Amino acid sequence: MNPKMQELPRLSSKEKVILELLATNISMYGLQLVAQSHGKLKRGTVYVTLGRMEEKGFILSEPEKLSDHSGLVPRRMYRPTPFGLRVLEIWMQLAQKFAWEAGQ
Repeated sequence: MNPKMQELPRLSSKEKVILELLATNISMYGLQLVAQSHGKLKRGTVYVTLGRMEEKGFILSEPEKLSDHSGLVPRRMYRPTPFGLRVLEIWMQLAQKFAWEAGQ
């Protein structure tokens, strides 16, 4: 068995924000994520976080599809993987469970 698969996946607060945004928007580029995060993500760290998330298998990226004659440089578009969405779902369930238990 792959040693990485034996570890529980970790989800930082920035990774959680990114997965939440991608879960509702399907595909976004880095600066779009920063703008939609309402201050939770910063320009200087978003691409480092996206790279780490891609290594973990939470997201995938590909160049934006542009016409050949646009003259623009394609942006990297990011989208969640099924694994990333599952990690987010489980994290949200655990957070809800702990919030409920703390309120008792």
